[in-house]
Amino acid sequence: MSNAEQITDPLCHHGEGPVWSPVWGGLRWVDMLAGDLMTLREDGTVDRLPTGSDVAAFVRPRTSGGYVVGLERGLGLADAPDDPPRALPEIWADPNLRMNEGGCDPAGNLYCGTMAYDRTPEIAHLYRVTPGGEVTVALEGVTTSNGLDYSPDGARAYYNDTHTGGTDVFDVDESFALVNRRRFHSADDGRADGLCVDSAGNVWVALNRVGRVRLYSPDAEILTEISLPVRLTTACTLGGEDGRDLFVTTSREGLQDPEPEAGAVFKVRVDVPGKPVLPYGG
Repeated sequence: MSNAEQITDPLCHHGEGPVWSPVWGGLRWVDMLAGDLMTLREDGTVDRLPTGSDVAAFVRPRTSGGYVVGLERGLGLADAPDDPPRALPEIWADPNLRMNEGGCDPAGNLYCGTMAYDRTPEIAHLYRVTPGGEVTVALEGVTTSNGLDYSPDGARAYYNDTHTGGTDVFDVDESFALVNRRRFHSADDGRADGLCVDSAGNVWVALNRVGRVRLYSPDAEILTEISLPVRLTTACTLGGEDGRDLFVTTSREGLQDPEPEAGAVFKVRVDVPGKPVLPYGG
């Protein structure tokens, strides 16, 4: 395993939600509170695509092409990878709540979570959006909905509500509902933020505020940790030509002490490749 390599300038105020997909040619992530999608091109340049929203919370490919993006209070869809999204009707009206993260299950359902601008605990939700656009509440009493990803066989889902202090795991039933929630691992140092699962079922978790990314086995054993030169590590994903590049987004939101690299994307070569990103079926 290599050391963390900075691969972009510190372009983002709050970089989040990295995803590797051939749909858009490699790595894409969000500058969340700028409302922009960021795409790393083959020549190393980065394109910025405004969504028209104050928030761009996450992005995922669609099975039909294009992408789905989390906007401030709902979703946006695009039919081609570099088209601006068209906003769908808002999912909620409360101006104190905004979208914060999302991910898809093997059936093409989208799970998207929220948080309060004023950080009020346990008033947010995790929503499930079917490929047909039906919206239901999957979890109530959420504070800061963050990383969500599935085991390679689809039998488990891992989820971070950062306020709870760690990562939880669900079983996935025959209807793809999340059931039997329990603690997977507590993050006693740092705040569990974004996560991803590799092809062996190991779980990478970005630990915000302490500048680390931690790898857990499926049995919650700590396998390794990677340190970055910035404190606000926000999320991670696996990709690259062989799936063995771990990409980590970072933030400079609220920093009082200057960190020159904050807001950049970093890359680490790892031993176990990732799995293809799960697309939204809508």
